Parts: sequence; C-alpha cells; structure tokens
Amino acid sequence: QVQLVESGGGLVQAGGSLRLSCAASGRTFSSYAMGWFRQAPGKERAFVAAITQSGDSTYYTDSVKGRFTIARDNAKNTVSLQMNSLKPEDTAVYYCAADFVHRPRVAVSPHLYTYWGQGTQVTVSS
Repeated sequence: QVQLVESGGGLVQAGGSLRLSCAASGRTFSSYAMGWFRQAPGKERAFVAAITQSGDSTYYTDSVKGRFTIARDNAKNTVSLQMNSLKPEDTAVYYCAADFVHRPRVAVSPHLYTYWGQGTQVTVSS
C-alpha cells in the first residue's frame, strides 16, 4: 500500500552534518503525517521528529532541538531530516515512518505509525 525508502546515512565526525531523505510511493503522500525514529543497538526505537500532513507543524525530541530540521515536499513525495552539529550519541539506525490517521497533533509513539522504511545507518565518531 505504502512503500518508504530512506537514504543519506553514513559515517561522519562529531560536529558534522548529514541530510536524510525518505521517498514515499503508494497512497497519496499528503495524506500522511511523517516521522523520523532512531534505534541504537540494544535500545528501544525512539522518536526523533515529526511533521503534519501539510507541513505546517513540527515536533522534535528535546535532544535534537536546534540541531535537526524535518521538512516535506508533497510535490516530490519526500520527507527529509537535516542533521547538524552531530554528536556520538546520535549514532543509530534512522527510520522514516508514515501515520495515516488524521490527528490534532503529530504522534510521537512508534505504535501509532503504520508504515516504515528499512532504515539507514548513521554513525558519528568522536
């Protein structure tokens, strides 16, 4: 029904930047709120950022505020995560996810997202 493919991960030194991208196909892209999550080895999948269907509202976990920016381009069916001033603790597999339910606020629980990409590895060295 919906396919999500992440790209842009890699190895970067602390203080550097990466831009992740998620390409969507299937159901109309603008019908979904989109989120980014990350998961480190042995840890639970954790919320990073989310954006509403229209892109008019965003939300970030406290640890990335001021450093990460989520954006979407509904004409291109993509959502991005610009990551600046990266820290070693940002190291994780990053996942793009789609929420098909129209909610008054963006969802931060991974259990509320229906579709997931395969993930892309981000490694930040000291």
